[in-house]
Amino acid sequence: MVAVFWWLVAANPLASFNNGAPPVENLTVERTILDYNGLRLLVRGGGSEAMNIAQVQVDAAYWQFEQTPPGPIARGSTAWISIPFPWVLGEAHKVTLVTNTGATFDHEIPVAVATPVATSDALAAQALLGAFVGMVPIVIGLMFYPALRGAGASTMSFLLAMTVGLLGFLFIDTIEEALEFAGQSAAIFQGSAMVFLAAAAAFLLLMAISRREGRPSGLALATYIALGIGLHNFGEGLAIGAAFAAGAAGLGTFLVMGFTLHNITEGIAIAAPILKARPPLWRFGALALLAGGPAVLGMWLGSLTYAPQWSALALAIGAGAILQVIVEVTASMMRSHEGRLAGLLTTPVMAGMAVGVTFMYATAMLVKI
Repeated sequence: MVAVFWWLVAANPLASFNNGAPPVENLTVERTILDYNGLRLLVRGGGSEAMNIAQVQVDAAYWQFEQTPPGPIARGSTAWISIPFPWVLGEAHKVTLVTNTGATFDHEIPVAVATPVATSDALAAQALLGAFVGMVPIVIGLMFYPALRGAGASTMSFLLAMTVGLLGFLFIDTIEEALEFAGQSAAIFQGSAMVFLAAAAAFLLLMAISRREGRPSGLALATYIALGIGLHNFGEGLAIGAAFAAGAAGLGTFLVMGFTLHNITEGIAIAAPILKARPPLWRFGALALLAGGPAVLGMWLGSLTYAPQWSALALAIGAGAILQVIVEVTASMMRSHEGRLAGLLTTPVMAGMAVGVTFMYATAMLVKI
């Protein structure tokens, strides 16, 4: 192979195919920073050859710019483009990058707002919001634990089936969001393939870990449910944080209340497998932190160091973890019916799945904008 590659470079047989057409060029804007110095764009090259940015337009007017590092942008590499443009708060702006071959790449700034900086006040405010939309509903859901401890077999089947229903909705919703972010990432990352491969890898890895000592149940199963929900909340936190940084997140009080209501059943789902156990109080705190805490971390990272491919990857891993939990909870329900598939076709199970999906779908109407 080394010899063949050496000959390919030395002999250059591809020269006969050169008809004078410019190389294929591709440029993706991964991050936008607005401050008192103007605009800064992090761009990634994805063409067949290195490309040079020759001109920059902002709102159809040419502007001087500075590139760091200077020179051609190779395939897969990144560069910062700094433009001393006096952006207007609340206005929309359009940036056009022109290469030396005349190819143009547009980037829209829907609402111009200053990019958040890592101050203690900003991080504290984001942590408070992340805790409210991530941890508070989990804690409220876990507070149903004492009332559900006396549940009979039918109620247990209903609750576990409801867990499968709401996790099924989360799985579909997470895959959809991951593919949306993957479509915004550079072509070099092969967005759709990355999403499905990462989800499959996360699913298989967690399945292997969970089956090392037999099939998980009780507290172990509740921990895996909390982990899957936590990874999903981490991806959602990344999206919310990035939207804040781009000035596109108008989270009003009603929307935050919608997030809280939407996530309450996640706490009930975590509590369902441990109704027959009596774990200490600190275990509930740890489960709530595992499921809701990642929303805070995601919001911090999303507002400070956002890139669409990382959001897609985080959501894909979360989808794989959720699918693993769906399989384990379903297996747990089958074991309670002597391993028969017919046990999943009972009225409590069917009703629980329907309630889980319906509640998540209905409350999602409050948070989708």
